[in-house]
Parts: sequence; structure tokens; C-alpha cells
Amino acid sequence: MPTELRPLTLGELLDRTFFLYRKNFLLFAGITALPHLVLLAFQLAGIGIQQWRTSAGAGVNLLWIFATLILTLGVTAASQGATVIAVSHVHLDRPTSITESFAGIKGRILYLALIMIGYGIGIGVGFVLLIVPGIILGLMWALTIPVAVLEETGLRDSVNRSAQLTKGSRGRVFVVYLLFFALIYAVIMVWEMPILFAVGMNARSHPGVGIPLWAQISIQVGTFISQCLAGPLMTIGLSLLYYDQRVRKEGFDLQHMMATLDATPLDGTAPAVGV
Repeated sequence: MPTELRPLTLGELLDRTFFLYRKNFLLFAGITALPHLVLLAFQLAGIGIQQWRTSAGAGVNLLWIFATLILTLGVTAASQGATVIAVSHVHLDRPTSITESFAGIKGRILYLALIMIGYGIGIGVGFVLLIVPGIILGLMWALTIPVAVLEETGLRDSVNRSAQLTKGSRGRVFVVYLLFFALIYAVIMVWEMPILFAVGMNARSHPGVGIPLWAQISIQVGTFISQCLAGPLMTIGLSLLYYDQRVRKEGFDLQHMMATLDATPLDGTAPAVGV
């Protein structure tokens, strides 16, 4: 039965997020896992050549760190963008797949990564200015990625559109952020706390010895697993919040959404909203 698009309470929004996640677990976990497998392989390779990097000097280490940051940004853009596409379909009980979700952002990963850098710098500057401005900007621009993916807008239009949609509802955005950050952190700690404890015990038994190889590998693998399990929740929640805010502010209804998703532009351009 098609989803009824109506204003959702905060509880309903969270319940819908977990419902879609449980019902489509393999879809969302797969979307997150595929690009993060590339990042994991890169990180494990870095561990494998750690000795070479050390002997090569600080320049090589800095280059490796920079490459890791760039790859992480691309992986995040790909996984979040494809997740937004998937949410847009499954929210309406429309079939989709991992392949179709990534196809929806084909050729736009760099574009999304640059948008992430842009608004990330803005929020970072806000945090430098006594933290509070950064929090406010983070809440205002929370829907930047769903807007950029679904409306295909640039950085300036995306952050302005996000600020417009979140106006009057930033308390809801804050609660969504708070709950999902706490959940993601808890999942990470469930895996990493035993490892960190074991590393601490090993350090006491073998003073002067660095982090053992097994611990370095376990931490990276654990981070990968945690990201696959909990990472999609935040993006799912923000994507649903995007549609909820459109329903509240613009009367965006099911018929409009279905027509947009099915539309084939006559001029060869993408539709204003949809996948």
C-alpha cells in the first residue's frame, strides 16, 4: 500500500526511519558497504606498509593521510547520495536495488563531495566562533545533501534551500542528530571498547611496544562493520525529514511525488525533485 505523505510527529519520523531500515536492511547496508570496502582495503594496505611509510619520512605519511581523507570524502558522498536515492523509492514502497541507487547519482559523486567540503568548512568556521554558531549552521544545513541529490542544486542553493526547509523545525533536527549520533557512537563502542581494553592490557604487559598489528586491523574492520550497521540511519532519517518538511511547508503530496519520480524531462535535464 502506498505511503501516505502527511506531516509526521518526531516519534513517527523516528519510527518510520527504523521501519524502513529494518525492512530494507540488506539494501541500505549494501549501499554503505560497497564504497566503504574500498576505503577499508586502502586502510588495511596502509597498515601493511606502515614500516615502509615510517622509513620514507613525514612527506609520505602526510601524502597518505591526504589520500585517505580524499577517499573517505568520496566514499561518504557515494554512500550518502545513493542512500538518499534509495529512501526516495522505498518510502513509497517502490522496488529498487543497490545498483539502481548508485545509478541515481552516476557522475555526481565529485559534485556531492565538493558540496560536503563547502558546507563542512562553513560549519567548521562556525564552531571556531565559540561553537554555538557552528551548531546553528549544522541544524540549518542538515538537509543540504538530500536537497543536492534530489533537486540537483549547487552548494549555495542547497544550503539556502536547507535553511528554508528547516526553519521553525530545528529543534526536531537537533533531536534527530542527537539520537542517531548517540546510537552510532554506541555501536562503535560495542566493538572498539574490548579492543581498546585489550590494547591497554597488552601495553601494561609489554611496555614500549606500539599498537599490535591485530589491534590495528581489528579497529579498521570494526569501524567498517559499525558504519555498515549504523551509518545509514542518519541519512535515512534526514531524507525522511526532507520530505516531511516539504509536506509541512509546501503541501507536497503523494501524487506530486509519484509524478516527479516517473517524469521523463523533455529537454534532457533532470527533474527538479526525485530520482
